Amino acid sequence: MSARRLELPVLIVGAGPAGLMAAIALARGGIACVLVERRRELSSLPRATAISTRSMELLRSWRLEEEVRAGGIEVDWLQWYCETMARADVGHGRPTGFPTREQSAVVSPTSPACVPQDHLEPVLLDHFRSLAVGHAELGTEVAGVEHRPDGVRVALRDVARGGSRVVDARYLIAADGAHSTVRRALGIEMRGPDRLVGAVSGLFRAPLWELVGDLHYGLYAITHPQAEGVFLPAGGGDRWLYGMSHEPGGPVADLTEDGMAQRIALAAGVPDLRPRIERIGRFSFAAQVAGGFRAGNAFLVGDAAHRATPRGGTGMNTAMHDGYDLGWKLGWVLRGWADADLLDSYETERRPVAEHNVARSADPGGTGREAGHELQADLGGRIGHAWTAGAGDRVSTLDLLGPGLTLFTGPEPTPWLEAAAAVRGPSPLTVTSLDAITARAIGIRAGGALLVRPDGVPVDSFAPRTDALPSLRAALTRPMPAADTPKAA
Repeated sequence: MSARRLELPVLIVGAGPAGLMAAIALARGGIACVLVERRRELSSLPRATAISTRSMELLRSWRLEEEVRAGGIEVDWLQWYCETMARADVGHGRPTGFPTREQSAVVSPTSPACVPQDHLEPVLLDHFRSLAVGHAELGTEVAGVEHRPDGVRVALRDVARGGSRVVDARYLIAADGAHSTVRRALGIEMRGPDRLVGAVSGLFRAPLWELVGDLHYGLYAITHPQAEGVFLPAGGGDRWLYGMSHEPGGPVADLTEDGMAQRIALAAGVPDLRPRIERIGRFSFAAQVAGGFRAGNAFLVGDAAHRATPRGGTGMNTAMHDGYDLGWKLGWVLRGWADADLLDSYETERRPVAEHNVARSADPGGTGREAGHELQADLGGRIGHAWTAGAGDRVSTLDLLGPGLTLFTGPEPTPWLEAAAAVRGPSPLTVTSLDAITARAIGIRAGGALLVRPDGVPVDSFAPRTDALPSLRAALTRPMPAADTPKAA
């Protein structure tokens, strides 16, 4: 190991969605971290294309929603079954687990988006860099990991020049993907089936939108007996993905570029279509969860912690939520706003969601789920969305969450304001008064209050006629409960 050594609060390995979300959450909390990525450039492949309701809420809270949506296309979130794209007008839709536009308007200030990953990642990286707290290093890989009493020592190597250095980090976040170098170094095994089925995808450009007219959907399931597969919009314009699954050694496993073009033309229902093939990818499905998401001061997030198949579109979103969740919690601990015990809630809260989504993705029919149950997994126990009354721009209850704790009250906040002024907890506390209808919509009865974490998860609920000062003091001094075990009133 080189004598060059850097000490820092957090080192993040991997600049995919999970690592970028963690870096932003930390930076927005004022915690300088270093984000390293083995690739010298972010991937130019669309990969995932579905950004869930909760993911869009997080991006909205960072004022990135419009910039992210600019790289995608507006769709209805149904899987549209049709023989070919040319016959989409006689197809039919089935649910995907994502809410429709009408359903979204009821449960959230935003809605799922159809945006390719290769647009999302640069937006996130640019935002992280704009915060000027910490920095990102592309073309840097991990050469070794060593646990130490006060953190983790990591050997880093410059991919191009071969130079190395050592980083002593209090905390390490492994966001380095399904074949995580850090996970292997930590000795954490993956559990669950690998190579469930083979898959081939073609990234191409062709004028398919003119075939479907106004029927814009996030996924088209083609039922033609010689061209079964799925079409996915992969950004603006005529950029698409076409995917097929197969058993080992199946006829499409070694499809050539010409063969892929012919198959796409057949699935499109346009024999003389000449799609411009940009790439053919081959991979296999896996449905696995790590035996643990933590080893000492090192944590696994995203595909390093769980591998899902594309069914249901949950893989990238689960990763994004991992990164955000761990990021804000590490930020709280490093700022002295919470004890280190808060970090135990990372796996407690994220593992059930990961296991649910991975199991769903292993189900051959896992894409076809109703939105109701899948929204519960996606939204993660946050408070309800309701528009507040008042003039000007509409404001959601979710827009009112601060970086510390938020105490929501009804239209008579005086006892709670007095209590908040008289008691001091380790983290900042903001008291926000809601009109009676909005307060009731999120479960606050007249005279009561609701204490909420920065991620929108309730910490404590106070009933009417509660003695505000001792109740609030007790809530601010007890350990913070995990999302699945909120404190009852």
